[in-house]
Amino acid sequence: MKLTLHTDGGSRGNPGPSAGGYVLHDKKKLVDKGGAYIGIATCNEAEYYGLIQGIEAAVSYGATELQIFSDSKLLVMQVKGKWKAKKSRLKILLENVIEALQPFKFSINHVRRDKNAEADAAVNEVLDSVAV
Repeated sequence: MKLTLHTDGGSRGNPGPSAGGYVLHDKKKLVDKGGAYIGIATCNEAEYYGLIQGIEAAVSYGATELQIFSDSKLLVMQVKGKWKAKKSRLKILLENVIEALQPFKFSINHVRRDKNAEADAAVNEVLDSVAV
């Protein structure tokens, strides 16, 4: 099964209270949407957590292929192997993502923020709910 994953992360402060979020679609149909508070982190770390959460959700739905979209150019370029992760926390998160993607045939692409609004909303719902 092929799913489309839009992922995002956000931080209120950098670092600050942070969350990751994702939206999964099967063609145009919404399959799942979610996110989680991750505590104090940077925006870039939150982006990675959003991707990890989305991958975990895709696994739970039995996906074998993922078409991933993110508005974080840093995340996309690091996952593609075009840019190196320099900070130790990002290196660990990148390794976790690469491992989590092993069972999938996948593509990952950068999109403008306006094309990632649902994932951004998922992040903000989480941050609003924890009253940060």
